[in-house]
Amino acid sequence: MINIIKEETACNTGHRPFGLPWGYNETRPSCAKFKEDLKNLYIGAINYGITTFLTGMAEGFDMIAAETLIELQNDFPHIKLIAVIPCKGQEKNWKPKQQERYWKILGHCDDKIILSDHPTQECFNERNLWMVQHSSVCIACWSGKRSGTGNTVRFAQENGCKVRIINPEDYR
Repeated sequence: MINIIKEETACNTGHRPFGLPWGYNETRPSCAKFKEDLKNLYIGAINYGITTFLTGMAEGFDMIAAETLIELQNDFPHIKLIAVIPCKGQEKNWKPKQQERYWKILGHCDDKIILSDHPTQECFNERNLWMVQHSSVCIACWSGKRSGTGNTVRFAQENGCKVRIINPEDYR
């Protein structure tokens, strides 16, 4: 397992496809602009001293974030991507294309942490809390609406994380 240094670690949290203006259609120009802005946000975090990024491996923002970080590893080979998986089989009910994407991303991760052998009502929240507790920065794709992402942002703020928000509603 990679040694996680909290001061050098950022976690990602964000909406699932239904909470993003483009849904599953990431070929839309608004999504391309979002991805470019996200990439620049990550470069700023790397220049700030962040070397490890935690992803919860959910559909939507988590996957976009992970793929962006994998791409950035070409220019910043020292950064690490760690998958924090809430439970074994979290992807089993997804569409086949999303499952394939999940496994491709996992293949690029520098480490994988699985928090539960079985899905539970709490495992996804526990994943979010675990990531925040091991991070000094939280990068959130959040519209400001009440959601699991909102809960994670509030927890991060309460625990002294620097929170950087990219609002998907700005990309309609």
